Amino acid sequence: MNIYTRTGDKGLTALKGGRVAKDHIRVHTYGELDELNAFTAVAHAACNDERLHGLREQLLQIQHELFDCGSDLAFADESQGKAVFKVTSQMVTNLEKWIDQHEADNAPLTRFILPGGHPAAAALHVCRTVCRRAERSIVTLSHQESIHQEVLKYVNRLSDYFFTAARRANGLMEVEDVEYARSAHVFRSRVEKEQHE
Repeated sequence: MNIYTRTGDKGLTALKGGRVAKDHIRVHTYGELDELNAFTAVAHAACNDERLHGLREQLLQIQHELFDCGSDLAFADESQGKAVFKVTSQMVTNLEKWIDQHEADNAPLTRFILPGGHPAAAALHVCRTVCRRAERSIVTLSHQESIHQEVLKYVNRLSDYFFTAARRANGLMEVEDVEYARSAHVFRSRVEKEQHE
């Protein structure tokens, strides 16, 4: 099998159901998910301490699911009615479960924090920012063409996962989050919120 096919030499690429220009918004969008997947691989590699084994397993699963997200966005618009999508609401629910678990174990958050800490946490913060950029592209695409909405939900939740996972990595490696020096006290615990409602 040849890696190069020459079929894209005129600036076109294949989607499921048609061919479009390589700078088409749909191609741009699933390309950003591919970039996010590569950064997730970097974070996965950085979780090389036994204490981070649980995060490492989660990140590998997320890599497979990001591939699913890209696949679900790779349908030419006219073929949406025939599409069989891979991303499910259960994937979103599973991310929420992981987020809740990490949050329960993380130290209370009262101020904005800077990306950083342990190398695994820093890599996860990079994933968070790339994930937000990919999400913005998906929203832009959704304004122009039909998309599988579960992908947008999944990617929205995924950025929250990366944030809580970065903090969990620091906690597991006994590295403190670095609070933004000029941050006010901006976060309240759930109990505090309930007391003020």
